[in-house]
Amino acid sequence: MALAEMKDIWRTYEMGDSLLHALRGVSFSIDQGEMIAIMGPSGSGKSTLLNLLGCLDTPTSGEYLLGGRDVSQLDDDALSEIRAREIGFIFQSYNLITQLNVVENIEVPLYYQGLSEHESYVRAVELAERVGLGHRLKHVPTELSGGERQRVGIARALASSPLIVLADEPTGNLDTKTGGQILDLLEKLNDEGVTMIVVTHDARVAGITDRTLHLVDGTLTNGPVRQT
Repeated sequence: MALAEMKDIWRTYEMGDSLLHALRGVSFSIDQGEMIAIMGPSGSGKSTLLNLLGCLDTPTSGEYLLGGRDVSQLDDDALSEIRAREIGFIFQSYNLITQLNVVENIEVPLYYQGLSEHESYVRAVELAERVGLGHRLKHVPTELSGGERQRVGIARALASSPLIVLADEPTGNLDTKTGGQILDLLEKLNDEGVTMIVVTHDARVAGITDRTLHLVDGTLTNGPVRQT
């Protein structure tokens, strides 16, 4: 059974008297331990698809199965619980809390897990070391480089041991060298069993994933598309 599966997903928005079909019958699955990239031009529906995968939105029609459970029509409280426990997010802009240090930022998702203060700290330190930040535990985001901030974001995404990690343009704010280092880290984590979906414009991502899905005008296509 697939870890996550989208079946004939449509997402339609009302725009005055007209309808905008952001996604049109999207279907695909991802297996445990797999890493896939989702690519496509601006406006192709990547952000809409990411929001659905991350349970930040629900489809107009179709089914989204996560861990064998249909989550496509759950209410906000149920979706919030799923986001807290079963989905890890990595953002282009890092989304770190500036007043918190490395360990404290990684601990944020653990507040919802019922861990003791000690257990939460130990887990966060382990994750910081796992992403190469064992020597920066007490530094706040303003004292970190862009690559280090993204490493904190990656560790935070792993904190709750989620079913799946969603990365939104994880190299978008980084220079070529640092972006390559982040891709190396993501590949390493995937080799260790972390299941990932990476939405990106970065063609290098395709080189480290098991496969690439190409999205055009809300529809999955079979081949590469010109990036914009």
